[in-house]
Amino acid sequence: MKSGLFVLKTAFALIILLLFSTNSRTQNLEIPAAHYNMYHDSDSSLYYLTEEGDTMKMYYEPGQYTLSKLRVMPAGTDVGLRFDFGDSTLNGRIYYGFFPDLDEVEHAYPIYSSRTAKIEKGISEVDIKNKLVGKYDFIGWQKSGIMRLGYRILNEHGRILYDGKLILTGKGPFEVDTCIIEGPFINMIRPNSAVVSFQTNFPAVCSVMADGKMFSDNEANLQHEIRIHDLKPDRLYDYTVYYDSYKESHSFRTAPEPGSRSRFTFAYASDGRGNTGGGERDIKGVNSYILKRIAVLCSQKNVRFFQFTGDLIDGYVIDPDEISLEYANWKRTIEPFAHSMPFVASFGNHESLLHYFSDGERGATVDKFPYDSVSAEAVFARNFVNPQNGPESEDGSKYDPDPDKIDFPSYKENAFYYTYDNVAIISLNSNYWFSPSIKYEQKIGGNLHGYIMDNQLKWCEEVLEKLEDDDAIDHIFVTLHTPIFPNGGHVKDDMWYSGDNSKRPWVDGEPVEYGIIERRDQLLDLMMNHSTKVRASLTGDEHNYSLLRVSEELTIYPDEYEGKKLTDFRPLWHINNGAAGAPYYGREETPWMDHVEAFSTQNAVVLFHVDGKQIEVEVVNPDTWEELDRFEIIVE
Repeated sequence: MKSGLFVLKTAFALIILLLFSTNSRTQNLEIPAAHYNMYHDSDSSLYYLTEEGDTMKMYYEPGQYTLSKLRVMPAGTDVGLRFDFGDSTLNGRIYYGFFPDLDEVEHAYPIYSSRTAKIEKGISEVDIKNKLVGKYDFIGWQKSGIMRLGYRILNEHGRILYDGKLILTGKGPFEVDTCIIEGPFINMIRPNSAVVSFQTNFPAVCSVMADGKMFSDNEANLQHEIRIHDLKPDRLYDYTVYYDSYKESHSFRTAPEPGSRSRFTFAYASDGRGNTGGGERDIKGVNSYILKRIAVLCSQKNVRFFQFTGDLIDGYVIDPDEISLEYANWKRTIEPFAHSMPFVASFGNHESLLHYFSDGERGATVDKFPYDSVSAEAVFARNFVNPQNGPESEDGSKYDPDPDKIDFPSYKENAFYYTYDNVAIISLNSNYWFSPSIKYEQKIGGNLHGYIMDNQLKWCEEVLEKLEDDDAIDHIFVTLHTPIFPNGGHVKDDMWYSGDNSKRPWVDGEPVEYGIIERRDQLLDLMMNHSTKVRASLTGDEHNYSLLRVSEELTIYPDEYEGKKLTDFRPLWHINNGAAGAPYYGREETPWMDHVEAFSTQNAVVLFHVDGKQIEVEVVNPDTWEELDRFEIIVE
């Protein structure tokens, strides 16, 4: 009876997982009007006609490693587990071991045994009954018949692909039971509420208890987002997640009442994608080693929330299921700390999910469509829990070629703002509707790396006006992935493009009105002249830490620039920290390079110690805990 239920649960879970990882193929796709020179041939395949008249056909191939392949639910056996990955080319090894008691360990990672299991032609047999007994049974499963098991999948070259977790019951034979396989995460903490999100391996109606009140799902789901409310400000709460016959407890602190001006610390970094060096420095798309060190440091520094702005992963793939695997690896790394400390993830260029066209010699790429289901923006929104207070999309802008149809992706959960006490964070998406090919295939349509499009800029202006009038807010930070003033690694693009203002998005075969330098100046004007509260821009993309005080002393235009120039502006700190684990970039020459006050290629976390109107900034290497920089933001 129980094994039949397992089969039913597994089938249902597989169906849902496939729905979440729908792969848009090359046929029968409706072409958004914002693109140009795309057409369906008689075989319904999608083609792109280049400006030179060459024809490129859309190319698709599933990712070699995907979430649905590696997060397959194993079957219980007489001695342990049998994994069938459904891929005869997959060979490697599985490490496995138990989680410590969650009631005794606050930040629990699995403790892997020296025993391993081979993966041969996509099949692996994990022996628990004979291998994890006696002195290796530190959780007492031989008596209880219940175990929380962590496992790590490596390919034949030793690259780590995925870390998973399961609950097993029985003493042999064994059975996989309902388990939280991702999370729980604490999100969107407010003075009186928060959202607890997590994913289970089987559909379940789950509940969260906090402050003696129970909050539950409306129906059985795999994905769970449960809002807990009616809480008190700036108070530490225990919360317990109930799923089937299991539970686990964690704690978090609610935000202070707006304008309380209590002392607190928040942290910032970006660019944690995979790096060289082997091991956990690249768990399929993520530098898990440095990210884990960052989480440990922030926990010890009592950080209230962490803003991570873009390039969480390697990305730049064409299979939604592959990018979801990389997101899963990012979330698994921070998970033991994100039970209690919110990690706010924002969008960067390496979150790109693309359609790829090729003629066999060269290729072209655009943001994946249909936009509502498989765009980079849509898949990002499915993987993270962020405020939904941003702009709708670029539909309805003066460049929109068809007002009656959806021609652009949604900004849902990839452009937003939030507040904490007297601080506001505005998170912009400078890689919205990103087309990497726009540099040379302009008429294909798409946005430029680093460009804030019209509707988003207008929304930013409206939010700044709202926050300017909010007496509870003293400090505003505007975060976006691409530097406004690059200093090393991306001088050729970002918001500078070596001073070339001709760079701009193209919509339906036509360039937009303003170039990249003009749009940079419009954003700067909003932050520096239309607001008295914006203290700093927080950027990444360049894999280093740099500090620049933007003032009228800087040269910010190329020689012989003929456009309108920004003058008479309030000073602003430009803080770049793309040093969360991605491969480093050294300094490059720029017109403002002599004014750069600090620069480091070491891994870095920027800590903002906010105390009312005062802010002390501390920059620390999370690997060595060495202080890299320290300064104060003075409110004039």
